Amino acid sequence: MTDYKHLAQADKNHVLHPFTVLKDYAEGQTGDPRIVTSGQGIRIRDQNGTELIDAFAGLYCVNIGYGRQEVAEAIYEQAKKLAYAHIYAQQSNEPLIRLSERLCKMAPANMERVYYGMSGSDANETQAKLVWYYHNVLGKPEKKKIIARERGYHGSSVISGSMTGLPLYHTLFDQPVRPILHTGSPHYYWNAEQGESEQDFSKRRAKELEDMILAEGPETVGAFIAEPVLGTGGITPPPEGYWEAIQPILKKYDILLIADEVITGFGRTGEMFGSAKYGIEPDLITVAKGLTSAYVPLSGAIVSKKVSDVLKQGSDKAGMFSHGYTYSGHPLGAAAANAVLDIVEQEDLPGRARDIGGYFQKRLRETFSQHPLVGEVRGVGLMAAIEFVADRDAKERFDPDLKVGARVSMAALAEGMIARAMPHGDILGFSPPLIISEADVDLVIDKARKAVDKVTDELTRDNLWKAA
Repeated sequence: MTDYKHLAQADKNHVLHPFTVLKDYAEGQTGDPRIVTSGQGIRIRDQNGTELIDAFAGLYCVNIGYGRQEVAEAIYEQAKKLAYAHIYAQQSNEPLIRLSERLCKMAPANMERVYYGMSGSDANETQAKLVWYYHNVLGKPEKKKIIARERGYHGSSVISGSMTGLPLYHTLFDQPVRPILHTGSPHYYWNAEQGESEQDFSKRRAKELEDMILAEGPETVGAFIAEPVLGTGGITPPPEGYWEAIQPILKKYDILLIADEVITGFGRTGEMFGSAKYGIEPDLITVAKGLTSAYVPLSGAIVSKKVSDVLKQGSDKAGMFSHGYTYSGHPLGAAAANAVLDIVEQEDLPGRARDIGGYFQKRLRETFSQHPLVGEVRGVGLMAAIEFVADRDAKERFDPDLKVGARVSMAALAEGMIARAMPHGDILGFSPPLIISEADVDLVIDKARKAVDKVTDELTRDNLWKAA
């Protein structure tokens, strides 16, 4: 019989957990870890036998739901046949070749090749190197700066962590580093000027981007990286006209566009890729998460023909392409991805995200848009957020020390549901598996309503907040 008490203490003693207050956890101030023991569909179970609706699909990633035997069997069959083979020096493997051809046909724009890693962070690290390599080959060694956006999320390694526009991710890590820059967030609710329409806001953000490019020198700016929909920065769809205003500027100054589709890829927005939904024409696409639904780690940097042609030209100067990881193109990851994409296509999960997502968005707005604690309800497909404010009319934020978003998340957990308190704001985020049913959507909404009402009552009772 498993000794979970021992495991919990061993975890506190020996596991270095991401995004955890290390001292409080190690000293037992935040309680025992949740040790996840099983999962099925949209639910997981912990060491105490507690069942929870996972309304965040892990970290936006378990799109096909937990416990899909066909994926486990694909991994098992591949492991029996060939568990590992590197892909250095022209060596390859069958599932990887099939996956690469599939992704290039599936992705928007004119994609030609895929470079593989293990996470979205390392894939964006690769994207930066590809941008620098690309401009070096073209004889533009100064064209190296990469512009990201405030509140954008692109990973937590050195360069990808610098691309991330959330200060929480930079503290004590000497980030962001040059040559990474940040332009304004595309969040209309918080950043629009009085009386400004979404279209005008988008045009202003585009002008700010162009002004930054001109100030830095267009000859020094190599790429712009952005998520089609802001993810960890608040689950924020772009305002009207945003991508139509941004893309001509990038083309005008010969700046590569990296679409970070780690969250939005493979159906979450209601289209196979977020780029397709918003008319984005990227030069490079970053994928991970939904690529394997997190059954095994795998990421990809999908490269357009335009970029690929230049990479090939680099052979005349550099010889071999000297970038690689031991686990690049891992056959188990490729086998898992092919099995997952079979499910995504056969069950039309993008269509499901569009249809069930429409119901989800409607129910969220009906339930929360007029709630006295709520400033904004936003989302697209099967990703959404509720943002809490102290004063709806004045758009006044809560004192951060009140941790309203975290309180609501904990209250939801007490109701048997995981919904994420997002960083840098009082925000409750949702990103459920794409297989969620309407009945389970209703459960998610009900549990969220109870959680929000509970926190509202607590704040009122303790004289920490009063409805305007």
